Amino acid sequence: MSFQKKYEKILEDVSGEISLVVENLTNDMHIQEPLNSKLFELLHAPSKHIRAAISFLYLKAIGIKINEEQISLQVAIELAHNASLIHDDIIDESSSRRNIPTLNKQFGNKLAVISGDYLLSLALKRICKINNPNLTHMFAQTLDDMCQGEIFQFFNKYKFPTLEQYIQKSEQKTAKLFETAICGALLIGKSDIDATKFAKNFGIIFQLRDDLINIKTSKTDLQDGIYTAPIIFSNNTKDLKFGIEKTVILLNNYVEETIKLLENIENNKYKEKIIELLELLKDE
Repeated sequence: MSFQKKYEKILEDVSGEISLVVENLTNDMHIQEPLNSKLFELLHAPSKHIRAAISFLYLKAIGIKINEEQISLQVAIELAHNASLIHDDIIDESSSRRNIPTLNKQFGNKLAVISGDYLLSLALKRICKINNPNLTHMFAQTLDDMCQGEIFQFFNKYKFPTLEQYIQKSEQKTAKLFETAICGALLIGKSDIDATKFAKNFGIIFQLRDDLINIKTSKTDLQDGIYTAPIIFSNNTKDLKFGIEKTVILLNNYVEETIKLLENIENNKYKEKIIELLELLKDE
């Protein structure tokens, strides 16, 4: 069974909630054509929606009901994520995303920047409607961290960071949005469970896996001077295979550590699905 089929199987118990998130992504979007249609196409292109997926699975595993505010938070997270992708495409001068032309390719960088900012404005309005000051602060800090991670990456192109610097950048660029998706949902659910470590680890796992796929396929990060874990590990030996093997070990260790963080949650089908998802993200 392919990765996608296994992933879809894991998500069956939260597919209804994920569908609601997708349906709500463009509800508040009213912008001049043809940009409106192009943003609609981008937001409804096939996507894993993994931040919403892991959040809903975690909430259900600890017995929190998914309500309208929970859906709205995940819509805001998805909008912020897609805004970051639009901005990434400008920075990377990418011409396609999810098998469709990027906004910068179709309309140029200026309008693409504004489009990303527009999606962020929609995300912020949704966060404000939830009316939870702690959540608003968390969301704002997340945007801050994502920018800090991108800035670090820009000023360190073609430089070998330490593994600690790489992990910190991964926390800022990737894990922080996972953390807000999960921990922000717990704030709304008035839960006293601290899932910060779980969420942070999950985000790092996602980034490590993404970096492994990149170095095994297109190697665009390496060509752009962005030195990820496989390159950092192979720096002294110049042996890329060694770097990949070490990164696989690191990824799988993170997976095992993150599964252990679920030990205090009572066994149920949602917890089992989270473990299945973590195992699926391992690299053999």
